[in-house]
Amino acid sequence: MSATATSTATSTSTSTATSTATSTANANAKSAATASSAAAAAASSRRPRLGFLGVGWIGKHRLEAVARSGLAEVAAVADAAAGPARAAAEVAPGCLALSSLDALLELPLDGVVIATPSALHAEQAVRALERGRAVFCQKPLGRNAAEARRVADAARAADRLLAVDLSYRFVAGVPALRELVRGGALGRVYAVDLVFHNAYGPDKAWFYDARQAGGGCLMDLGIHLVDLALWALDFPEVAVVGARASAQGHPLAGRDEVEDHVAALLEVPGGPALRLACSWRLPAGCDCVIEASFYGTEGGAALRNVNGSFYDFTVERFRGTARERLAGPPDAWGGRAAVAFAAALAAGGRYDPEVEGIVRVAEVLDGVYAAAAVARP
Repeated sequence: MSATATSTATSTSTSTATSTATSTANANAKSAATASSAAAAAASSRRPRLGFLGVGWIGKHRLEAVARSGLAEVAAVADAAAGPARAAAEVAPGCLALSSLDALLELPLDGVVIATPSALHAEQAVRALERGRAVFCQKPLGRNAAEARRVADAARAADRLLAVDLSYRFVAGVPALRELVRGGALGRVYAVDLVFHNAYGPDKAWFYDARQAGGGCLMDLGIHLVDLALWALDFPEVAVVGARASAQGHPLAGRDEVEDHVAALLEVPGGPALRLACSWRLPAGCDCVIEASFYGTEGGAALRNVNGSFYDFTVERFRGTARERLAGPPDAWGGRAAVAFAAALAAGGRYDPEVEGIVRVAEVLDGVYAAAAVARP
């Protein structure tokens, strides 16, 4: 940023900083108050018993978040690798360390948290739902829309709660951004920019196998932003105008590889155009670039990461050349989706039709892959 050496600029900067700090503090305090209210509401109910399937980095992180919340009992963990299972079980006194979903489903559990490779999600979720367990699943719910639909149908048939860990919905300020979009404060929204560039890439081999992962960077990263956009826009119909996928700089069409870069243009008929770009190992000059920006006839609003961080975000509202910060770091948002699932389950939550939005997201991803002529599992 540049600064001018005038008293007017100094006064404006001081006023803006004070306003920004107050807005950020209020947004973060609101997130904390919401979490406290959820905890209080669930405290009078019996704590649901949860089993955790797959306790690598993500699975263990979600387990720890739920354990800290006190909203559910971490009753058991299951992982094919004995070491991670034992380590995760130590987080919760009395937690059992098992080796399979079958073993988990023999226990009197209320729900199962799934954090296994993507190819297993749909089958494991359906099995748990058909056995009467609620399910919280890592994204993607399925490798394609057909798999996601099968899981959603199983949840409806069993009347069991189903949720997916689309965690960026829970970043401080993002619910307020959604209200700006839905409530008309931005006027008629006509443009949405979605960007997720990761300067690195997954460290597990299965991410690079389309049969196991369902796709590459679009399935890994782009799914979060497509979900965020559709969720904010109230899940409209979306058409894919065009898309290009590449791997190591070469067009991917017809090749048996996963993409490491995708660019796509989407549109809502009669509504906004959405530009999507996501990648692994793009030389962006920082660890990552993450953005979901919404522009309308009366202003704009955006979620953006701070200084290339994977974890720190701001949410801002724009009016012409002016901006107002609605929320910013510090904000421990990573485990909020899992905690929200535990709170809903503790409150007696059953099948929620809102999960149908996850199927809509999967349909859009299918459309992008089809437009880019990428072979799918």
